[in-house]
Amino acid sequence: MTQPDSARAWRFTLCMVGVLTILRLAALFATPFELYPDEAQYWLWSRTLDFGYFSKPPMIAWLIWATTSVGGDSEAWVRISALFLHAGAALVISRIADRLYGGWTGLAAAALYILMPGIQLSSGVITTDAPLLFFLSLTIWSYVSLPTLEARRRLPVAAALGAALGLAFLSKYAAVYVLAGLAAHLAASREARQVWTLPMAAAALAALAIVFAPNLIWNLTHQFATLEHTASNANWNAASLFNIRELMEFIGSQFGVFGPIPFAVLAGGAIWLGVRGKLETADLLMLCLAAPPLLTVAAQAFVSRANANWAGVAYIAGSILAAAWLLRWNARRWLIAAVAIQAAFCAVFIACMVNPRIADNLGAANSFKRVRGWEQGAQTIIARAREEQAAGGLSSIAMDDRFLFNVTAYYGRDYFKTPGAPPLKMWVHEARPQNQAETEAPLNAEFGRRALIASLEGDYRPEIEQDFTKTSGLEIVRVRLDRKHVRRTDLFIAEDFRPLPRDPVTGLPPKPKGER
Repeated sequence: MTQPDSARAWRFTLCMVGVLTILRLAALFATPFELYPDEAQYWLWSRTLDFGYFSKPPMIAWLIWATTSVGGDSEAWVRISALFLHAGAALVISRIADRLYGGWTGLAAAALYILMPGIQLSSGVITTDAPLLFFLSLTIWSYVSLPTLEARRRLPVAAALGAALGLAFLSKYAAVYVLAGLAAHLAASREARQVWTLPMAAAALAALAIVFAPNLIWNLTHQFATLEHTASNANWNAASLFNIRELMEFIGSQFGVFGPIPFAVLAGGAIWLGVRGKLETADLLMLCLAAPPLLTVAAQAFVSRANANWAGVAYIAGSILAAAWLLRWNARRWLIAAVAIQAAFCAVFIACMVNPRIADNLGAANSFKRVRGWEQGAQTIIARAREEQAAGGLSSIAMDDRFLFNVTAYYGRDYFKTPGAPPLKMWVHEARPQNQAETEAPLNAEFGRRALIASLEGDYRPEIEQDFTKTSGLEIVRVRLDRKHVRRTDLFIAEDFRPLPRDPVTGLPPKPKGER
């Protein structure tokens, strides 16, 4: 491709990403959707900056701290970094594809990425995926740039590669897939190995170690809490190993995450070109990066379970490969169809964000129920707390569910700042804490003298009642989320907290009388 064509493709890419980001930004500030509980948890982490947290590395808390320091604690400012990080990742992906395949492939790859259904969803909320994909795209860009640089300029770029990879690890440990992919490519490609020197490798590893070291030290001083939680997500329970259904559901979900045409092209092209031995040099690199997360998470789905987004790392390289192959095969109509389908989904999603009634009318209300009704529920809990404070005082407000704890902390943030407000605590269900709320704010005898208990859906109310000598004043609060769904919270006063011993084998409290 000529230089003018490449520059023209880059201008189109900038315009496309810029316009879409502005639309998403407008929708973010217009949407009535509330924070869902994990987002509220990340906001809560951002109030106390650290180098690690119970279930995630620290990057997401740092980002929320930065954006809310500028704009305040509203939902939009909690989430705003995600859409800019995805926009940045799309631009970097364009540069990677331009370097490997040409400018028009860069435009197509950026379009497939920024319009990907999974990215559209991730741009409207704050999750660890946004910083992970941005920093990994910088890592890959550094890697593909090395062969084109003069020898004297390669050392600082290698160090930048290590630093970007370290920042990706501070975002989410799924960054290990790209590390494995780069190692696989170096093992498979002699030309790639020839680019690297011992000082370059040392610079990259040193930068990675320096950036990642604070989180590693945090884990060392916290019994490897984050790493243990990440491992526990695998849920390798021998009683439920080997699930064909889970595997098929995961594979099917990738058509929804990446888009039906791009995923079909990626999977089909990898098999067809691999079997026929027609992979180009750039194809090999991109497959080394896309295959590890897809194959590993598919295996995880087969032996246990897997969430649809766990293989999201694959779609940095996947967007580039799908675009490159569609253009190489002169399948421009399929490329246009892929972009059009994903643009249509993007438009509908943005419309639903701005006006939730559209989602209700489309029968998609269930998809948005986790971002509805939390503020109303939290304010009801606070109103009851004010009444009880006036009547007899409270030693705490205690929850039995981390979701309820997180959203009450966020939507009750002004109340909990007032002098004399009872602290927010978490009833610990098992012998060991299972989340950050149970670790940092466990209910104990001091705070359980006279507590207002909020039990989500009333699931654990019988078990909680066993841990107190007296309970009274049951109130059942129901918040309507849409035409079909209602969220229930049981509120009651509990006095004299004396938790029963947990089973030494299961870690669970004894079953209430009358239950088997």
